[in-house]
Amino acid sequence: MQQFRGKGIGSGIAIGRIFFYEKKEDPVQRVSIEDPAAEIMRFETARAAAIEQLQQLRDKTLEEAGAENAAIFEAHRIMLSDSDYNDSIRHIIRVEKVCAEYAVSATADHFAGMFADMADDYLKARSADIRDISERIVRILSGRGNDVSCLSEPVILAAEDLTPSETIAFDRSKLLAFVTHLGSADSHTAILARTMHLPAVSGIAIDRSWNGRLAVVDGYSGTLSVDPDETLLREMLQIRRRDEKRRTLLQQLKGRESITKSGRKIRLCANISGVKDISAALENDAEGIGLLRSEFLYMESSNFPSEDTQFQAYKTVLQKMEGRQVVIRTLDLGSDKQASYFPLGKEDNPAMGYRAIRICLDHPEIFKTQLRALYRASAYGRLAILFPMIISLEEVLQCKKYAAEVKEELNNEKIPYSKDVELGIMIETPAAALISETLANEVDFFSIGTNDLTQFTLAIDRCNARLEPLNDPRHPAVLELIRMTIENGHKGGAWVGICGELAADTNLTRTLIEYGADELSVSPSLILPVRNEIIHMDCQSLYPISS
Repeated sequence: MQQFRGKGIGSGIAIGRIFFYEKKEDPVQRVSIEDPAAEIMRFETARAAAIEQLQQLRDKTLEEAGAENAAIFEAHRIMLSDSDYNDSIRHIIRVEKVCAEYAVSATADHFAGMFADMADDYLKARSADIRDISERIVRILSGRGNDVSCLSEPVILAAEDLTPSETIAFDRSKLLAFVTHLGSADSHTAILARTMHLPAVSGIAIDRSWNGRLAVVDGYSGTLSVDPDETLLREMLQIRRRDEKRRTLLQQLKGRESITKSGRKIRLCANISGVKDISAALENDAEGIGLLRSEFLYMESSNFPSEDTQFQAYKTVLQKMEGRQVVIRTLDLGSDKQASYFPLGKEDNPAMGYRAIRICLDHPEIFKTQLRALYRASAYGRLAILFPMIISLEEVLQCKKYAAEVKEELNNEKIPYSKDVELGIMIETPAAALISETLANEVDFFSIGTNDLTQFTLAIDRCNARLEPLNDPRHPAVLELIRMTIENGHKGGAWVGICGELAADTNLTRTLIEYGADELSVSPSLILPVRNEIIHMDCQSLYPISS
C-alpha cells in the first residue's frame, strides 16, 4: 500500500479504481492574419457560443448541484461580458494582427496572472476561472472539445487539474472522487466538490502508473491510498456508511428552528456575495442574510456602480428573502480587494491600510451614494446596515451622521424608505473589541469578523502561507475578545452575531452560544451542519441580551 498526503478540498470517502484523465490540449500558435475585423467577428461568434454553452452548464448544475454552484457558471457568463477582458482581446487582434486564439490566450495569461498575485485566497482562485472561460473560447475557435464522456464505469479521476466546467460535465454516476496536482480549497472546482458531496484531494503529484489500480480517497485527511490493505478498506467503509447516515439526518433539519435543547434560540444565517447567492441561502434554509459583501458589486463593475444599479441589486435581495433580515456590509474595498477604476496605490501592509470605512469616510460622495441606495431598498424588506473596520467611536458617529443626512434627503425628495433599518458595526479589530461597551450604546448590533480579528490580535498575516500553523482563531486571546464583545454588546442593548469562519466551526458552536452569540452566519452549504450541532446541545447564554 502507498499513501500520499495532499489537501482535502471535498470531504468524504471514495473507494474505486483510478482513471487518469488527460486533457486534449494543443499549444496555441501565434498566427498572423490579414483582416483584423473578420478575426474580431470570429472571436465574437465564438464568445456567443461559449455563453450559450455556459447557460446549458448552468442549467445542468442547477439540477445536479443546486443554485449555489449554478452561480459559478452565471459568473463565468458575466466574465465573458467584461469590457476590459473583451477589449484586450480585440486590441491584440487589431494592433498585432494575430489570430483570435492567440489574443484570447494572451489576455487570459495577463488577467489570470493578476488574480494569482492577489493575497486573498478567494480572489486568487478566480485565476482558474479566467483560464476556464478562455480555454472554452479557444476550444470553440479551434473546433475541438474536452472528452468528458470517457468514463465507462465509476472511477476515481486523477488529473493534473480540473476546471469547474469539466467537473460538472462528467457523468456524476461514474465519478466517485477526484485527485489533482493543482487546485486550491477556494477554487470553484473545490466548491463544486463539497456541494456535490464528492471526495476530493489536491496537491498530489499524479503518477500515470496508478491508472487502473484500486485506491481510497479520504477527503477528510487529504489522503490518497493506492493498493489499500484490508484493514484500511474496512475502516473506510465504516466511515462512508456513517457519512451517508449523517447526510440523511441533515436533510431532515430543513424547516426546523435553530434552538438548543434548553430553549436557546439562535439565528442561523448565510454569508453571501450578491444576488446570485440568494437561491443557495434559501435552499439551505437560511434564517436571514448575516453578511452580504457589497464590495463584489463594485469589483464586478467597470466603474462605480450608480445609485440605481445598487438600489436594484439590494432591492432584489431583500425581496427574495421575503421578510427575513438582510445585513448588508458597506463598501469594503482596499487591501487585496481592488477595483481598477479606483486605484488605491501600493501599500506595504494593505490589510492594515487604506480600506473599508476609512475610504468611505474619506470619500463621502461614494459612501452617501451607497447609503441612499440601501435606504431606498429598505422599503422592500428588512434591512440592516453594517459598517466595517471600525476602530473608534468617532468613526461610528460619522457613519450615523451620513446616514441621518441621507434619510433627510430622502424625506425632502419624498422617496420612501423603512424607518426600522438597524445600524451595526463589524468588530474585527482589537481596538473595537476593547471599547465595545462604549460602541454598543451607539448601534443596534455587532457582527464579529473573526478572520481579521484573529490576524490583528495575533499579529499574523492570514494570507502568509508560512504563518498558517500559527493563525489560530481558537487562540485564548481571540476567544476572550469575542466573549468580551458579546458581554459588552448585550450590556448596551445590542444583539451580537458572528460572521467569520469561526461561526462555522462546529467544535466551537457550544462555546459561542454559551458566550451569548445571538446569530451565527456561515456559508450556505454549512447551515444545516451547524443547525444539527445547535439542536443537540443543552446550553444557555452566559450573557443574555438586556431587555
